Amino acid sequence: MNKPKAGPLIAVLDYGIGNLRSAQKGFQRAGADVRLTDDRGLIAQAEAVVLPGVGHFGACMDQLRRAKLDDAVYTAIEAGTPFLGICVGMQMLFEGSEEAPDVSGLGVLPGRVRLLPDGLPRPQMQWNQLHIRRPECPLLKGISDRSWMYFVHSYAADTDADFVVATCEYGKELTAMVERDSLWATQFHPEKSGELGRLFASNFCRQIASR
Repeated sequence: MNKPKAGPLIAVLDYGIGNLRSAQKGFQRAGADVRLTDDRGLIAQAEAVVLPGVGHFGACMDQLRRAKLDDAVYTAIEAGTPFLGICVGMQMLFEGSEEAPDVSGLGVLPGRVRLLPDGLPRPQMQWNQLHIRRPECPLLKGISDRSWMYFVHSYAADTDADFVVATCEYGKELTAMVERDSLWATQFHPEKSGELGRLFASNFCRQIASR
């Protein structure tokens, strides 16, 4: 009997902070071969790379650099390897954050991360609707405008509108997802977003397989 074909190899960057296994399990449920790793050789072999993150921007950036995985991020993105940042993992891709003004971000995407508006609870810890600007985005296939995704954050990216795939409303319009070539990043947590989160993860896996 032939063994079923393994799903795409996804490296989830293990830099020792946050609930990294939650992201790992989310993509495993989509059928991927997911490795939580800091092994640069394995990361280089992976068909896709995921950078999750929760907590404080400065602490996450410091830990990523201490683990010497910032170079792995740059290498994967420059090589065109499908790359996904999640929550603070998305925020780290920008130039910096008001949460840690003296700590530089990775600078892969233009813009800075700003504190959510006054007048509403921070963090936003709730389900919220996506306002999809680019329905042709392959990771949003089958996900309709005003679909609900789960957010936990106190900061959001202020970036060039050309990169914004989806927004949400929380006091004002906030960046919920960005795309640039084979790089995507979400402020919401796909792994906590139920059936639509699983569809999002499956779309990511299909996008990897189509390359």
